[in-house]
Amino acid sequence: MAGGKPLTRMYFPGELQSGCACTLAPSQAHHALRVLRLKPGDAVTLFNGDGAEYASVVVEANRERVALDVTGREDKDREAPFAVTLAQAVSSGGRMDYTVQKAVELGVAAIQPLEARRSVVRLSAERGERRIAHWQAVAIAACEQCGRNRVPRVWPLAQLDAYLGARRSGTEGELRLLLSPRSARRLREIDPPHGTLVVLSGPEGGFSPEEERAAGEAGFQPVRLGPRVLRTETAAVVALAAMQALWGDF
Repeated sequence: MAGGKPLTRMYFPGELQSGCACTLAPSQAHHALRVLRLKPGDAVTLFNGDGAEYASVVVEANRERVALDVTGREDKDREAPFAVTLAQAVSSGGRMDYTVQKAVELGVAAIQPLEARRSVVRLSAERGERRIAHWQAVAIAACEQCGRNRVPRVWPLAQLDAYLGARRSGTEGELRLLLSPRSARRLREIDPPHGTLVVLSGPEGGFSPEEERAAGEAGFQPVRLGPRVLRTETAAVVALAAMQALWGDF
């Protein structure tokens, strides 16, 4: 606690080391002043994605700038025991934001947004770049909240067909799972991953039978999450939570 307030965590996209000072970018400074209401003397934990967190104290906070002195460094590993990439078909509205946020809280190492045949959302190249930047910001904010010191990468938007085609070559030891209500196999029947893990989750209308066949040809094993059909923003979150309970750190 500092000044009666909970300790604040903030992402700083630059080099950090004990004994040095850093100045927040204007957008972060505005957030620090107007939302977090930081004042000189307040303690802040900074992280930049290198796996450590840095004890810091605010030394200047005004309209011109917000500056902090870094007073210490501590390695804090809060990563999941298996590296999972969520390959998620893009959903509409705030659904994708929710999925990205909760996936980060549940420990994903990376997120691959996809456009599938039944995707409601269709993004131009320019809009796609803006959405990727937005989802990366959502991932950073989720790390600030949940205590992770490594920020998952949100990869550029890809077409499902191209993504599956590129993965047909395979990565040795990688477990690939397709979330499908058509499958008879349950998650608990899958052997624990011994390397990386990729979870493929569909859009609002689900994957078409042709897309599921293509996923199978790319090495994805179909699994179902119980007898109920889950919404697109729910399915991946449920799957990740179940995997953490079965194989992870829950």
